[in-house]
Amino acid sequence: MFKVEDLGAVVRITLQRAPVNAISTEFIAGFMQVLDGLASKTDLSVIHLRSDQKAFCAGADLAQVQSCFAIEGGADVMRQNITHFHALFDRLEALPCVTLAEIGGSALGGGFELALACDLRMASSSAKLGLPEAKLGLIPGAGGTQRLTRLCGPGIAARIILGCDVVDGATACQLGMVQWAVAPEKLAQEAEALAQRIASQSAPALQVAKRCIAQVGTLAPSGFSAELDGIHSLVSTVEAQTRIQAFLAPRN
Repeated sequence: MFKVEDLGAVVRITLQRAPVNAISTEFIAGFMQVLDGLASKTDLSVIHLRSDQKAFCAGADLAQVQSCFAIEGGADVMRQNITHFHALFDRLEALPCVTLAEIGGSALGGGFELALACDLRMASSSAKLGLPEAKLGLIPGAGGTQRLTRLCGPGIAARIILGCDVVDGATACQLGMVQWAVAPEKLAQEAEALAQRIASQSAPALQVAKRCIAQVGTLAPSGFSAELDGIHSLVSTVEAQTRIQAFLAPRN
């Protein structure tokens, strides 16, 4: 599910779970193993995250979500599953190195929450980004309500989360959801150049700067707890089950 390339101070991780890098418990466990393997790398300055699928990451594996509907205590299972998302995204955010998400295709729901856990985001101008979980009777419960609000403010967060707006990369850049938007054909080259440029800087200085930036607008644990409680209450509703089943139904 992952291709890891050690380029010296830069490590490139390519998501490879066909067809859209849906995030399952196995995906999260695999990602954690990749990070475990990098923990002892002393010269690491940048993790460059990208995809070789048609989407950067389509978010939570909805088939796995749907499986919770049929079991007793499914809401509790769903809540536990989402804590694994939180663990991965919190770990990404806390890494001492710089993390860069190269978003060449759709980054929706949990896929955009994954990108939000990175320090930097460069998107194709035509990529689609958003947190449309309300359409499925859910919320962006893996840090999305918190990280997007911290990044862009409550007004933009409300537009994206409550309005279920899915925007292209160019608009996402204007809104502050990503820092760069480039032409699709230039994305890989530009992202690689950015990763190398950052890696050429002083690694200790980057680490200290990243820690200082993180002190501004530190996220409160109560916000993440509210997300988990919200997911727990929503996933057991007929509303969410009906909407997710309709979304997963074969298209004619």
